[in-house]
Amino acid sequence: MIGDAVVAAKAVRSPLVGFRQFITRGNVVDLAVAVVVGTAFTAVVQSLVKNIFTPLIAAIFGKPDFSSLTFHVHHSVFHYGTFLNDVITFLSVAAVIYFVVVFPLARFNELRRRGQTDEVEAPSISDEARLLTEIRDLLAAGVGGGQLPAQAETRAGADGAPPPSD
Repeated sequence: MIGDAVVAAKAVRSPLVGFRQFITRGNVVDLAVAVVVGTAFTAVVQSLVKNIFTPLIAAIFGKPDFSSLTFHVHHSVFHYGTFLNDVITFLSVAAVIYFVVVFPLARFNELRRRGQTDEVEAPSISDEARLLTEIRDLLAAGVGGGQLPAQAETRAGADGAPPPSD
């Protein structure tokens, strides 16, 4: 019986530990902050549409609200004015988000990228410089007793006799 109680306690504790780890991870907190900021931004955008764009549309079309527009087919009433209101609201919100957020940020990123220089590539060296580098490295490594193979051959002479002593 005690063993069953321990297993039951671990079964309850394990999901709680997992839940605590899930909640305290950074991306969950970031997501929560994004939702709160998004909600606040939505209220601002809706207020802008309701208090600025809707009266502007009313000034142009002479009607601030299209919800009273309907048509009838048999005994059904179609409220196409409400749909028009929703489409206008959607387009207004999309325009506000684009012109207030997306477009300025895109311009800012473009200007920032324009001011940055690309990483400078390592200059390519000529064949002569590469060969000189190899010769320097061979001399530093002490290949051929400090002499290049061509120097040793010249000192030995054409007949293969040992070089004269200095």
